[in-house]
Amino acid sequence: MLHPRLTAAFKQRSVLKIISGLNNFDRDRVRAVVMAADQGGATFVDIAADPQLVHLAKELTTLPVCVSAVEPLQLLGAVAAGADLVEIGNYDSFYAQGRVFSGEEVLALTRQTRELLPQIMLSVTVPHTLPLDQQVALAEALVAAGADVIQTEGGTSSQPHHGGTLGLIEKAAPTLAAAYEISRAVSVPVLCASGLSTVTIPLAIAAGAAGVGVGSAVNQLNSEVAMVASVRALVEAVNTAIAVHG
Repeated sequence: MLHPRLTAAFKQRSVLKIISGLNNFDRDRVRAVVMAADQGGATFVDIAADPQLVHLAKELTTLPVCVSAVEPLQLLGAVAAGADLVEIGNYDSFYAQGRVFSGEEVLALTRQTRELLPQIMLSVTVPHTLPLDQQVALAEALVAAGADVIQTEGGTSSQPHHGGTLGLIEKAAPTLAAAYEISRAVSVPVLCASGLSTVTIPLAIAAGAAGVGVGSAVNQLNSEVAMVASVRALVEAVNTAIAVHG
């Protein structure tokens, strides 16, 4: 079930999710990311599935709070603490550890989560480690299993050969390709995430995404002022893309 506040934003294809990190349990870092998302004008914020972090986020913002995990029971506890929606994934932080998620595993996690949380808005990330045709097939199966939003990824697998704008486009290519293919195969909104920047956000919207998720472009900054400025620039990139692509 789509969160009421997010339904209109997805319909307008204007969603900007700011991600603090599935494995980021540092209260000060999470606080800074949530405040930047709030002050910068993001649509919602995505934090680790920890009840204490949910309480913290709810004190800081009225934005919808999404919690991410790969353990359905963690999502259950975070929802009990007040989370508005849940996300299975993003898997980027696991790849460095050599942890890869199969389509069967993600589908099983989706079914378990939907059984535990039958009413809440559920977003599921499709692993970029699958071939593109298998990503599309998995996305269709995930929607059939109850996913309300499909998220794409791929920033960790791309190795840009150039600097500047060309390098940013190279980095975003895997998630953009997935967004293009999956958005044409499913009826639910597709959120394009992982490796995006102000340069590539308009490409994501043009590719068919209803919104974008951005993490490192904000959460790796060391200044709260810089974080807010980054979120505002990302919002502007989304709004520009909407103006062009409707």
